Amino acid sequence: MSMTATDPSPPVVIEVTDVIERQRINAFVIRLVAISWTVTFLDGFDMLVISFVAPYLRDGFGADVISLGELFAMGVFGAMLGGIAFGWLGDRYGRRPIIIASVVAFGATSMAIALAPNMQVLLALRFLNGVALGGLMPLAWALNIEYVPRRYRATVVTVIMMGYTLGGVVAGPMTVWLAPLYGWQSVFMVSGVATLLLVPLLFALLPESARYLAVKGRSPDKIAKALNALAPGLGARPQDRFMVTDETAPATGKGFRIATLFKGDLRPITSLLWLAYIGSSMAVYFKSNWGPIIFEDVGFTRTQAAMIMSVSSIGGSLAGLALMRFTDRLGPIAIAFYPMLAAPLLLVMGLAPVSLQGLAAFSLLSMAMISGTHFGMHSIAGIFYPSAIRANGAGWATSVAKIGSIFAPLLGGYLLAMNIPPRLLFVLLAATPLLSCVSLLLLARVGNRQAARTPVPTDNIVLPAHAVATKP
Repeated sequence: MSMTATDPSPPVVIEVTDVIERQRINAFVIRLVAISWTVTFLDGFDMLVISFVAPYLRDGFGADVISLGELFAMGVFGAMLGGIAFGWLGDRYGRRPIIIASVVAFGATSMAIALAPNMQVLLALRFLNGVALGGLMPLAWALNIEYVPRRYRATVVTVIMMGYTLGGVVAGPMTVWLAPLYGWQSVFMVSGVATLLLVPLLFALLPESARYLAVKGRSPDKIAKALNALAPGLGARPQDRFMVTDETAPATGKGFRIATLFKGDLRPITSLLWLAYIGSSMAVYFKSNWGPIIFEDVGFTRTQAAMIMSVSSIGGSLAGLALMRFTDRLGPIAIAFYPMLAAPLLLVMGLAPVSLQGLAAFSLLSMAMISGTHFGMHSIAGIFYPSAIRANGAGWATSVAKIGSIFAPLLGGYLLAMNIPPRLLFVLLAATPLLSCVSLLLLARVGNRQAARTPVPTDNIVLPAHAVATKP
């Protein structure tokens, strides 16, 4: 029976967990995923376009490989700090306002990069741009995870991250199209304007997490509105009591400390998640930052190098899509399959006398496996943590992963400056998927033990208010 805010009947207890777990696919969630996909598309474009712009910076600003490595690392370092800072803000003030703030910030800094007069200013602006870019994704994951059933969490995060990868795919052709005609600055200007145009849509349509609000005891009117959108016949009202039954203390992220991520069962989970993420990020960011230049150095044209990178990104997207339902069913062990394949492929690329055509084919396959692994890491980054610290958990995971993201481009720049054969770098890179593979296999064992203790949905979504006193 439907109830309204003016209904005189007594308040009831509504179990938010069960409403979310029992929902069917509906317009509310589809709209949320579509909005999140769009903002991550722009995030991915902005984050990855720097590698395609790098050859033009080498020509225009006279940047050498070391200064380009510093530029790549500066953006990633900013993203590392942004993931931590925005994750903390998202757990304290809510997902919605901090997501919007992040989008505004990276749109504005993208436009500012287009006006940079020299390499020093560009480094500073790229750092600020990275802070904003790094803060967005953990919050988008947290918001979507908290609105979908457990059985679809990895799938939804993977779909959202398709936007990030496709943003990187578009970055290559867009740079090749715009930069020769209007300068590399035009690429960042177009990105910044498009991002800021999205902000009014976010104000109008982006919801706050009902699960987060219920855990925090805030805004019952917004919780009721969201739950009624998920389950139209529910009739939730602001005066009802909203419970989250599948999460344990702490119930607030206000006093969050990093030690919280290492309490109890979270200790091995956080440690192994971070190690797997570091290996995955190191491989992905080495590929995305140095890929175009290395491919030019081994004999491909600039256009061919950009095309290889873009096609490999599409392959990574397809690998991520193929993986997502297996991840929802099997957990981290499903993800470990990809780095098992990537490591030997990288060794072949570095050690075997492969032609340019063969190198292109092996590159496409290995990079698809590397990107597919990274999709998998994104999809599980927030699922092990309760809502009160989910943004912090995902934010810290993505930020710690940036250790690999920072180290890889810096190391690549110094190795290339030492005139090490470019192909030999693929041999060194093979260690990173091995690290991810071992960590994921161990994480799967720990995660299975945690899942065995997770409460199953109850029989009743709506209970009389007095039942909360006796409910176990």
